[in-house]
Amino acid sequence: MSWRIAIRHRTGYRYSGPVRASYNEARLTPPSIGGQRTLQASLAITPGVRPLRYLDYWGTTVDAFDIHVPHTELVVLATSLVETAGPRPVPNGLDWSGLAEPTVRDRFAELLATTAYVRAEPELTEVGRSLRAGSPPVEAGLRAAAWTHETLRYQRGATHVHTSSAEARSAGMGVCQDFAHVTLALLRAIGLPARYVSGYLHPTVDAEVGATTAGESHAWVEFWAGDWIAADPTSLTEVGNRHVLLARGRDYADVRPLSGIYSGPTAQLLGVSVEVSRLG
Repeated sequence: MSWRIAIRHRTGYRYSGPVRASYNEARLTPPSIGGQRTLQASLAITPGVRPLRYLDYWGTTVDAFDIHVPHTELVVLATSLVETAGPRPVPNGLDWSGLAEPTVRDRFAELLATTAYVRAEPELTEVGRSLRAGSPPVEAGLRAAAWTHETLRYQRGATHVHTSSAEARSAGMGVCQDFAHVTLALLRAIGLPARYVSGYLHPTVDAEVGATTAGESHAWVEFWAGDWIAADPTSLTEVGNRHVLLARGRDYADVRPLSGIYSGPTAQLLGVSVEVSRLG
């Protein structure tokens, strides 16, 4: 059963004095892809500016914009209406020998490598061996997401935006970004190409049509075993009609909703607010 979900995502910054120049990128436009169709999307920026839109290396829609007038506040409001579908059937996938083929390893080299956020650890290598033993790749990948779900405790404020997978695993807690990074580290240790996915998750399983509720950005993973398979290690729910995808990449650094640099005084984050409404 498909859903129609409206999203309103607002981010604001205030500066202690005039900023004379800033250079920014927003990854806040949901793509139309398999299982998801974007019916409407817009971006309102204050001070007013017209962004340049392009697709990045990972296929994510990016709105790049520069501001060259003095300003003491920056507000970015992204609105969209997305039609989502239920979970895709899980394929049988390749066997381990197929995944070990040099052409496969070369094709997905960037999604098998470590990054600043996704670290290699001997402990995860051992866990990976146990998850892989006697299991086909698809099952091992899903077991990796379940392992993270059972191992980490969801705790706001326990980590920060720059926390690595190793730091989150050591702390034993974190938020969805950390759950995704730890799962990516484990999937890559197993030998499964894996990517970070950013987006939104409607918090209500049986949401009423027309009801608006507070939401937030969300993160999950996709791993490749002959086809891409999505898994949500934070909630361990099937990725389907409540999930809205925004961006994909190697880790959080590739999918940051709003990033940039500026010339001026100290900035204060006014806050990030997300509202989601099921419209059908």
